[in-house]
Amino acid sequence: MSVYAVGDLQGCLDPLKRLLDRVRFDPAGDRLWLVGDLVNRGPQSLEALRFVRELGDAAITVLGNHDLHLLAIHQGVHKVRRRDTVQAILDAPDRHELMDWLRRQPLLHHDPDLRWTMVHAGLPPQWDLETALACAREVEAALRGDDHGLLLERMYADKPDLWSPDLRAWDRLRFIINCFTRLRYCSADGHVDMEHKGPPGDQPPHLMPWFAVPGRRSARERIVFGHWSTLGLYQADNVLALDTGCVWGQSLALARLDGNDVEIMQTGCG
Repeated sequence: MSVYAVGDLQGCLDPLKRLLDRVRFDPAGDRLWLVGDLVNRGPQSLEALRFVRELGDAAITVLGNHDLHLLAIHQGVHKVRRRDTVQAILDAPDRHELMDWLRRQPLLHHDPDLRWTMVHAGLPPQWDLETALACAREVEAALRGDDHGLLLERMYADKPDLWSPDLRAWDRLRFIINCFTRLRYCSADGHVDMEHKGPPGDQPPHLMPWFAVPGRRSARERIVFGHWSTLGLYQADNVLALDTGCVWGQSLALARLDGNDVEIMQTGCG
């Protein structure tokens, strides 16, 4: 069995199919990990969502910020933005089934045998793997519950920006969602920043990539993530970043995770 991880699709299905053909992906035995943001901005959001869902147990995806945004639009608690490309999903006859499937996907996936963990964006420096798993399960339970619409409505804000085990209610859930789906930069004292989106080197001097914070408690974990197209393909510090900006006309990256060394291939998205 081979295990592959792929960067943010954002509605770019054809490049994924080319990569899967190149590695002769067999859903009967192989597994595909998707780092989230299956939809939005690209031309095939509906097709991408259906494709991943139809892979069944052969695919494991975590939720990204664009996926949650789509769920909020479908729930009626947020509006379609000018650059969104999700209308085909909202008009699809199977939209309710697709949205029910999407909101039941995890925020974090951990494989103890492979010793790889997948999230969409990142982890705050105060979290070890055990804490991250517990926090993910809190939000997943809320998303799968009857009041998930209220959670989707309340998740849109940048505060609080510092983790505390004492956080409660919407502040706690919002902080967890922001870290898993939006995080790029932190300060040395652990404050998370949701504003700066550029590549490392362009940020204010008090900020650093979340994975470079000294004393990060998840530093021993191998983490694969996406979300950060301006970072691009990055492999160091026990992390593997796979958002190579396909939706922006760059490339889509696929990494094989089950070997002694990570094998990476890319395809253009034109």
